[in-house]
Amino acid sequence: MKNVEIYIKSTCSFCVKAKNLLKQNNIKFKEIFVENSTANLSKMIKRSKKTTVPQIFINKVHIGGYEDLIIFLKKNI
Repeated sequence: MKNVEIYIKSTCSFCVKAKNLLKQNNIKFKEIFVENSTANLSKMIKRSKKTTVPQIFINKVHIGGYEDLIIFLKKNI
C-alpha cells in the first residue's frame, strides 16, 4: 500500500490500535498530529468531514477510523 496517512492525537487509544494494526501488516504510514495544530485539525475535518481521530487515508481515499481500517484490511490484504 502506498501513501497511508493517519490523523492522530497522542492520547487516543484507537489511534494507537490503528497504528499497531498497520505495523502488524508491515504498512508504512505518515502520522499527522492534530492536537497542537489547528491547521492539521482543519485539514483533517475538511478531508474527512469528521472531527474524531483516528482518520485514515490510503492513496488519498478516506478509509475512516480504526474499525473501518479493520474492515478495509480484511478486504484488501
